[in-house]
Amino acid sequence: MEEGNPVALKCPQCGADLQPPMGETIVCSYCGSSLIFRSRSGKDGEAGTMAVRGIHLKPFSYVDSAGTGLELFRMLVPVDWKVQGGVRWLLDNPGMPAVINIQILNPQGGELFEILPNMNFTWRNPMMGFLTPVGGKYFGAEVREPVGIRQAFRQYVLPRYRSTVSGLQIVGDEVLPDLPRLARSEALTSGGAAEGGKIRIRYRWKGWQFEEDIYGVVEVFRAPIFSMFGTVEVITWFIDYLFSFRAVAGKLDAAAPLFSVMITSFKLNPHWYAAFKSIAQSLAQQQIQRIHNIGEIGKIYAQAGAAMREQNLRDWYARQEIFDRNAVEWSRAIRDMDGFYDPHREEVVELPSGYGHAWANNLGEYILTDDPNFNPNEISNLHWEPMQQS
Repeated sequence: MEEGNPVALKCPQCGADLQPPMGETIVCSYCGSSLIFRSRSGKDGEAGTMAVRGIHLKPFSYVDSAGTGLELFRMLVPVDWKVQGGVRWLLDNPGMPAVINIQILNPQGGELFEILPNMNFTWRNPMMGFLTPVGGKYFGAEVREPVGIRQAFRQYVLPRYRSTVSGLQIVGDEVLPDLPRLARSEALTSGGAAEGGKIRIRYRWKGWQFEEDIYGVVEVFRAPIFSMFGTVEVITWFIDYLFSFRAVAGKLDAAAPLFSVMITSFKLNPHWYAAFKSIAQSLAQQQIQRIHNIGEIGKIYAQAGAAMREQNLRDWYARQEIFDRNAVEWSRAIRDMDGFYDPHREEVVELPSGYGHAWANNLGEYILTDDPNFNPNEISNLHWEPMQQS
């Protein structure tokens, strides 16, 4: 909006007054609609600004500069949102030598998408003897008895990751039987067991009242080993695939389409995953002498060998093929997503449904809107092309 030419901005969804935009997008604080701005002609032909319902997304890529030097993942994020956090290597833990904690935040409205660090545990390992009590660490894994996903949220996730908020209340929780398959849980293809679920919480943080949905999977792997006590079942289990969506109380459901496209656009780099598995295997083979210097990761990565990485890469693609069969249409239906053909990348991408119009540029950015008159080429020096629904 140009100085000296005020034009009242209204939310096209609920009619509420909007604050002047700091960027080109905003989330309505009343109804939670994602909005973008476009030029319009005011009185006497003067230029003005109006808000239309829509989303402007850009590609984001995170590189594991602290360890392997490889791209770890890429995904779509709203253009005005801020990204913080990263990967942390835990070289005393061969079962999970790296954890990811990424926050993607709307600085104007408080909406947050977060990838939370995974946790791993061990149980009934006769090698521990009586020297490692419950709650202690054995080769980096915490000694705890396995629990279901509902108890995992209450006993581990909330106390460890939401202990600094005030007035925390559990609104509800549920088991999601299909989440392990959608998350591509390794337990489903390697003889383990997996249970997925979500929990909704409400709390106060920095003067705001928030609601948040946290998703996760409990994976349990059981293996018999022979010892002086006979055959003993050793249990290794994880609380992983943890991610959350947060919004101002009462607005979380309205923000669901935006959060859906963010999590479904998340693509883990298979080459990083192969390196991660190779490092984990090398650490286990070395009987994991505690390493304090983070610079050792590159050395271990090199020592792991190309053959091991290639085998892990083949294992990755084999699992993806199993999970991908006949899943696309079903997953689109339950997540309220549509396929759109990107003419620049020459492939179909999944984006939130309900907008009707989508545009793509050669930088991998997307704009979705329900305004048939909106043309980003009128307000941008980039080249945008319309996308056809597929």
